[in-house]
Amino acid sequence: MPNTPQLQAVLHAKCPRCRRGNIYAGPMRLAREQKMNEYCPHCGLRFEIEPGYFYAAMYVSYAFNVAEIVTTSILTFYLSGGSESPWLYIGVIFGIVLIMSPFNLRYSRVVLLHWLSPKVKYNPELDR
Repeated sequence: MPNTPQLQAVLHAKCPRCRRGNIYAGPMRLAREQKMNEYCPHCGLRFEIEPGYFYAAMYVSYAFNVAEIVTTSILTFYLSGGSESPWLYIGVIFGIVLIMSPFNLRYSRVVLLHWLSPKVKYNPELDR
């Protein structure tokens, strides 16, 4: 079986070390809490590498929010024909931020584990 590409592992929220085990116990949900596995079910990697490790995911989530807000603002401007109503922009931006919050929570942690964590290295021997 070929090795799992890193982008595919990120998109499917898989373990950064083995790229097989799920980081989250279930699918992304809007209404309920997203339960994160403490350990990788495939290779046993402890996801919270040290106490408070996922506080750094707030910075990644902030970057996601900024990108979403800028994109939403530009699209709203063009789709509304250049409206100058601040309430239109505020309503659309808050709506998008609320809708995207489960995505931001999940993928800020996944991105932190895969791309911003020097302590976790991919091991192709475990990707089987």
